[in-house]
Amino acid sequence: MRCIVTIQHPAHVHFFRHAIGELEADGHEVFVFARENDLAVPLLEAYDIPHEVLAGPQDSLVSLAAVQARYEWRLLRRARRLDPDVMTAIGGVAVSHVAALVGARSVVFVDNEGVWSHRLVAPFADVIATPSTFEGDFGDGHVRYDGYQELAYLHPDRFEPSPETLRAYGVDPDERYFFCRFRTWDALHDVGQGGLSPAGKRELVARFSERGSVYISSSDSLPADLEPHRAPVPPTAVHDLLYFADCYAGDSGTMATEAALLGTPAVRIQSFAEDADTDMSNFVVMEREYDLMRSTADEDVAIALADELSADESASDRWRRRRNRALTDLADGTDVVVDLLTRPQQRRPAQPVVGRE
Repeated sequence: MRCIVTIQHPAHVHFFRHAIGELEADGHEVFVFARENDLAVPLLEAYDIPHEVLAGPQDSLVSLAAVQARYEWRLLRRARRLDPDVMTAIGGVAVSHVAALVGARSVVFVDNEGVWSHRLVAPFADVIATPSTFEGDFGDGHVRYDGYQELAYLHPDRFEPSPETLRAYGVDPDERYFFCRFRTWDALHDVGQGGLSPAGKRELVARFSERGSVYISSSDSLPADLEPHRAPVPPTAVHDLLYFADCYAGDSGTMATEAALLGTPAVRIQSFAEDADTDMSNFVVMEREYDLMRSTADEDVAIALADELSADESASDRWRRRRNRALTDLADGTDVVVDLLTRPQQRRPAQPVVGRE
């Protein structure tokens, strides 16, 4: 089997990297194409995953359409040359279009409801795989699984935290410390959305600093006063840093989910969380069913929640117990990826996505 994997975000590297290794070990050919995104290409390089960069990052939401078009055109040219059997991605706008043009089967992974770009994917993708709690129906090609995308690399069968790695970079995992992630809001699904303000970031870091060290990961440039808090570890060690943290807070939904699935108290601060009834189901379930996350669009409320959790030295033990209970319900995501890519699938007729009730 010849498989094309596309990468547009650092989390996509983590999501696919174990599957790529297993597919290649089984004799399949895997070709990886990427768009630059603050850490995606460095991660591919760090994990020694051969790849080709097809487009750089967009400078703004205004330039997004032009970059996306250039990326799809270049992907189409490569796919015509490689003649793949299957193409896969998270989000999958480009993959769903290109696969249909070159006769490949497309397998797209989605976990976020209410995103308008899904309407660019649904009519073309052969398989759209979502967590079982996803609120929406993509028709005959919709496959549901029990789990989170992040468990493709954070399931205990895939990830073992390394305190030695942190010590090598000057972080003491036995001391209290806190982790923040600040992201850039320029993705296709971010139109009209936002996260922490500059003042909110400073206040969050100040509150955490009262109780321990603070480490920041940021895809945006940091102001001079926050730069000393930039995490000293390489991107491949960020989950070790997250695992041993006493609390996580930030405007990255992916990293909030990662923290929760590692048993680290997590506060997610995003405009998506403004209304729990319309928020994405993966976050709602994480909070309401597993009690592993706090989500809010109000940064003052978020900072108060983070302040409360950071003051509670028993919170980490509670979160770790809740995380262990949650994992009994949830699948290893890499097993899901490999199964869907290698399992013969009947082509489905085009189906429009059905909106949420």
